[in-house]
Amino acid sequence: MADPENDGSLPGLPQLSDATLRDSAHMGGVEFGPKDAAVIADLLVRTGIDLVEVGMVSGPDSKDADLVLATHEAIGPERSMTLLVVRDREQVAKALDEAERLGVRHIMYSIPTSEQHAGLKLGSPSAKFLQVLARSAISQAKDRGFHVTFSGEDGARTPKERLIPYVAAGFEAGADRFRLAETVAYLSPWQMEEVISGLTAIDGSEIEIHSHNMLGMAVANSLAAVRAGARWISATVGGIGERGGNAPLAELLTSLRVIHGDTRFDLTHLTELSRAALRGAGLGDAFQSGPTTPHAFAYELPGQLSNPEAYETLPAELVGNSRELRVRTRLTPALVKWALAGSDIAVDVEAFTAWLIERQELAGRPVLDQEAVRKAAIDFQAA
Repeated sequence: MADPENDGSLPGLPQLSDATLRDSAHMGGVEFGPKDAAVIADLLVRTGIDLVEVGMVSGPDSKDADLVLATHEAIGPERSMTLLVVRDREQVAKALDEAERLGVRHIMYSIPTSEQHAGLKLGSPSAKFLQVLARSAISQAKDRGFHVTFSGEDGARTPKERLIPYVAAGFEAGADRFRLAETVAYLSPWQMEEVISGLTAIDGSEIEIHSHNMLGMAVANSLAAVRAGARWISATVGGIGERGGNAPLAELLTSLRVIHGDTRFDLTHLTELSRAALRGAGLGDAFQSGPTTPHAFAYELPGQLSNPEAYETLPAELVGNSRELRVRTRLTPALVKWALAGSDIAVDVEAFTAWLIERQELAGRPVLDQEAVRKAAIDFQAA
C-alpha cells in the first residue's frame, strides 16, 4: 500500500476513459441518439480523453448499434470501447460476433465478481466458476484480435481472497487491462488504496478504477486508486450515470490540474461538453449526483428493481428518497409486472406491454414511471 506519510503525489499521471455513452446511456430513462454520441465523443477526444466507452452488447441486433457506429464515425474505433455482457460461453460468442459486425476493436467485459452479483447474474456464486468463465471469455476475444479490458463488477465489495485470484486468472488468459468497478459505493480513499495495491502487485497487471458517487467520494477514490498504482480512471461528463452517478469528469480533470499540476487536458471544452451531454440525456442543467436526487434510486432493469440491495449503498428510505421505475425504450413485461405489483389492476401483461410500447413510440418515447404505467394499464382495460 502507498505510504500515507508521503506528500500525496501520484506515481504517474493516469490515462482517462469516459463512460458517458455507456454508463449514462443506461441510467434509468436516459437515451442518447447517434447525433448526441458523435458530438459528445468528438468533444471528449478534443479535451484529451484517451478512450470513449460507448454502448453495451449482449448479442445480435444490439439496441446500441447506432451509438457505436456514430462514435466510430466521429472518432474512429481505435479511440472507443464497447462493453460486452458475459453470462456463458455461447452468449459471449454471440456478443463477440456482434462486436465484430460493428467494427469494435476495444471491448470491456462486464463480469460480476461479488458472491451476491455472481449469484444473481451468473446463476452461481462459485469463485472457480467465475474464473473459468472469465478465462474462456478473454481467450475467445483475444483469439479474434480484440483489445480486452475485463471488469470486476461490484469488485469493491469482493473480498481480496476472491478478487485477486480472479484478476490474476484474467491476466494469465491474456487480458490487457482490469477495471475495478465500485458498482456499489463502498470504500473510503484509504481503503481504495489498499484494494488497488493488492491488484497492482499482480505480475503484468494494468488497473483501471470506475467509481460510483453515492457517497460523494468517486473523484477522491479515483485519485487514491492512482496513488496506489492504477493507470486508468473511468469518469463521466457531469458525473451522470446509474444511481448516484459516477466520477464527474470536470471535477476529476480540474483536480488533476490544481492538485497534481496535470496540464495534458484542454479544459476549455468542459462546459460545452457538460451542456451537450446533459441536453442529450434530457436532463437540462439539473443533473446532480448523490443519494437525494430523483434518479439516485431510479431503475430501468427488472433485476435492479427486484434486487435493490445488490445495487444500493444504502436504502432509499434511509435518506427519505424512494425507489422508482424510469424507462424510455427498454420497457419489458418484467418491468410492467413490477409496476403493477400491489395494485388491483389485472391485465394480460404481454399484450399490455406490446400496446404500451406502440403507444410510447407514437408519443415520441416519453419516460415512463410506475404511475404512468398504472395509468396506461387502466386505459388499456377500458380500450
